Amino acid sequence: EMAERWLMRVYPRLRRLPPLPDAPAPGAAPANETPSSAPTAAASPVRRDRAFPTTAAERQRSVASATRWRAVYDEVRRRHAEGEPIMRISQTLGVAHGTVRRFARAAECPGRAPHRRQRSLLDPYLGHLLARHAAGCENAQALWREIRTLGYRGRPPQVRRWLQERRRQHAPTARHQHRRPLLATRQSGAAPLPSPTQLAWLLVRPPDQLPAADACIVRHLAQDDEAARVMALAQRFAALLRDRTGDVHVMRTAFDQWLDGALSCGVRAVETFARGLAQDGAAVRAALTTPWSNGQTEGQVTKLKLLKRQMYGRAKLDLLRRRLLLAA
Repeated sequence: EMAERWLMRVYPRLRRLPPLPDAPAPGAAPANETPSSAPTAAASPVRRDRAFPTTAAERQRSVASATRWRAVYDEVRRRHAEGEPIMRISQTLGVAHGTVRRFARAAECPGRAPHRRQRSLLDPYLGHLLARHAAGCENAQALWREIRTLGYRGRPPQVRRWLQERRRQHAPTARHQHRRPLLATRQSGAAPLPSPTQLAWLLVRPPDQLPAADACIVRHLAQDDEAARVMALAQRFAALLRDRTGDVHVMRTAFDQWLDGALSCGVRAVETFARGLAQDGAAVRAALTTPWSNGQTEGQVTKLKLLKRQMYGRAKLDLLRRRLLLAA
């Protein structure tokens, strides 16, 4: 939580960091991925010809649908090769009889028929919308008023949907100067930075257990001096929590050294977190150096509260005591 709070504050600055020279290209397969695991051309989603560009959610659904399509084809081919009748395959998999027959006869996974684009009310006004967007206008309501004077009979939500994806790819003449670095990053082909919540988990994981792609993201963040200090402190503290089997004196010394470094690191979120630990230092040192836990006590208290709330207004303490003893 401390790392996430800090990332929320500095996230805009981290997004403007230059890409690493050895960073993998976006969409490239990992080095340890085998060719057989890569999606085939037949399983790739068909691009739809439509007036509005597809959103990220639609693209994810398209990829998931293509993956399921390929899995059904492989299962049909396997069952048909084993001699199972087509009707039984259709009933077992819940797939149409004609689809099963087509899959059984096809040597390769057949691609889905392309979606036919329906004519949109915006089609006659796309030229005007594109010109206004290129001029820097990103106000959907203003664009809707302009094309309404030209004869458009639709509603503003359709214009907002058309503009939604283009707001993520800002025009070169956009007035929002603080978005220019992000636009340059997208045009240069660099992979987008994960969210602060995802980055917080990467910061506390052991560096030697990170996949290659996540390790590259961590190296990318380490270009920032403040990020490098926070990552080092977060990883040291996480290592103290994981390794609690060492010598008691060594563990206490390591925690005291970490506490001194965190209190003087110059990062407000880390210093606040460290001051909270220092106020309850005895309990923290006991948690790091002893095998005991109050988990059993907390579990019993939770069970007692559950029974009490189930019986609220119906019984006294004698029945509550009896239920708790019988439940144990």
